[in-house]
Amino acid sequence: MCSLETYKIDLKGLKEQETPLDFDLDDDFFKALNGSQLEHGALHVSASIRKMAGFFEILFHTEGTVIISCDRCLDDMEQPIETDNRLVVKLGDTYSEDDDTVTVNEDEGILDLSWFIYEFVMLAIPIKHVHAPGKCNSAMTQKLEELSGAVRSGEEEVKTTDPRWDALKKLKVKSEK
Repeated sequence: MCSLETYKIDLKGLKEQETPLDFDLDDDFFKALNGSQLEHGALHVSASIRKMAGFFEILFHTEGTVIISCDRCLDDMEQPIETDNRLVVKLGDTYSEDDDTVTVNEDEGILDLSWFIYEFVMLAIPIKHVHAPGKCNSAMTQKLEELSGAVRSGEEEVKTTDPRWDALKKLKVKSEK
């Protein structure tokens, strides 16, 4: 079981120099996050924290693969991920998130990076995810073609129409006469 404690950073304990961090994300990481849509993946995250006057800048580089469902055939597929992200963190009175700036309670000074890393990964997944041509589940592809409402005859495609539209077309022809 993955402990998300390793993703909690004590900002007040950081020195003025750049602090490098490395995380390896696997299935246990995604299962440990409640509400995670992803369940499988293997990613490496390199992060560096720079302490500056009044704020912290965290740069992330994430690469690897996640397993997601193909939109066309619903089989699992590997989706490569490579993304660079930036997060600015300030210490303040209460926790808040505004645009690209996160304010952490100064009394605690602890920032949990786990959900930010997860969100960066989710944003790197394309909206449409399908297998490469010819890689989809052939049985599912065949079933989709059968149910699509189109009948193939030779090279041309003949579309079937809903009989209700045919009845309306007859009314339209009568009214034009």
